[in-house]
Amino acid sequence: MALAPRSSEHPGEPTDMLGEVYKHWIDELGKLGDAPISTELLRLMFDDWQRPTAEPTQVTYEHKSIGGVPGIMVTPLGADLSEMMILMHGGGFALGSSASHRKLGGHIAKAMGIGCFVADFRRAPENKFPAQIEDGVAIYEALLSEGLKPEDITPIGDSAGGNLAISMVFEMKKRGLPLPAQVITMSPWLNMENTGATIETNDATDFLITREGLQGNIDRYLEGATSPTDPMANPLYQDFTGFPRLYICAGDVESLFDDSVRLYELAKSAGVDVTFSIGEGMQHVYPFLAGNHERADEEIELMAEWYRAGRQN
Repeated sequence: MALAPRSSEHPGEPTDMLGEVYKHWIDELGKLGDAPISTELLRLMFDDWQRPTAEPTQVTYEHKSIGGVPGIMVTPLGADLSEMMILMHGGGFALGSSASHRKLGGHIAKAMGIGCFVADFRRAPENKFPAQIEDGVAIYEALLSEGLKPEDITPIGDSAGGNLAISMVFEMKKRGLPLPAQVITMSPWLNMENTGATIETNDATDFLITREGLQGNIDRYLEGATSPTDPMANPLYQDFTGFPRLYICAGDVESLFDDSVRLYELAKSAGVDVTFSIGEGMQHVYPFLAGNHERADEEIELMAEWYRAGRQN
């Protein structure tokens, strides 16, 4: 989600395909030395994020717009399209796309038996905060206008997209909109102050994230727009009282693990029905390994079980 060449060779070797992709990105960037790296080059690289994800079977894709926001509609065979996920992709608010996330969306939607819209929301730095949140809410409002019920719409996001999925709900609350019944986050990136403890302690085990890379994306997203402590940009400053059911998953060796720990503690102390699933030894957004790694497949099934259990209550 945040790329920057490392100052020294990263210790250890990746143990799965996702770690290999992350290490490949960093190694290639390292070859550029001090040469400037354009946002467009990083975007091209990040569309490769889908490489570790197996193509899900019996899933179709359609490019369309909802609420004026383009994206890819993911439809598993036999899915109940009266229930829908809004997938806000990761990539530091500036990178990633529906292309990088369509297969991940396909696996999750198939496991749940519902539809999924992978949003191509406006990206930074061309569009600063809060454009990304506004696009997510525009999709939600459009789905409501099409007749879907609030409880049938699930914001879901990974990394920076996890931040957006959460902030969308607070924006809905500000506007007086009915709230969704559940939110799902995968390795959410929330700390815009760039002070998370595991950025340092997990540096040797995370093959993607560096503090320098994080700061670059914070600047792209927030510089000149708002403060890193604005609760709408940094959900760690929000009051989660009354927040919907919340699912969090994160790898315990990733640099952003602290964000998930703090989110869980905040939500729990506010009385939120929150579930925290920890992937031992897993990299940032490990569900990207869907179809190619047992733990990723297990995580997606856990998400689906959690979703179905909530629907029965």
